[in-house]
Amino acid sequence: MRTRGGVLFANIIAGLAFGYTITNIGFGDYAELNRMFTFQDLRMLLAFGGAVAITVLVFAMLRVRRTPGRIHAGVIPGAVLFGTGWAISGGCPAIPIIQVASGYLPALVTIAGVIVGIRACRWANAKYFHLDSGSCGR
Repeated sequence: MRTRGGVLFANIIAGLAFGYTITNIGFGDYAELNRMFTFQDLRMLLAFGGAVAITVLVFAMLRVRRTPGRIHAGVIPGAVLFGTGWAISGGCPAIPIIQVASGYLPALVTIAGVIVGIRACRWANAKYFHLDSGSCGR
């Protein structure tokens, strides 16, 4: 039987395992990520590529299909901004949480930037762009 508590517990365990794995691979270390983004060390890039390849294989084996959705004009600039922010800050939005938990307090600035960026995006979209936030399969 699936209960809310059971699902929450499973998500917490999966999240802790994921965070532990990411930290031990080095994705929580700014210097490691910097070497990856500047192509000085391909170990992290290959680990990331391997994870994507494994995910693609698992999705293919489980016959997971992409949900049909519209891709709006904000996807490309959003992806560029996301990647740029990742390269500058040393992590996607989940990594700063791992960095703070590991004692790297400057990651709090990144977390604040993510929060400000989300709010600024919502404000700009509501005021100027009016893009459907339900697109991209969401």
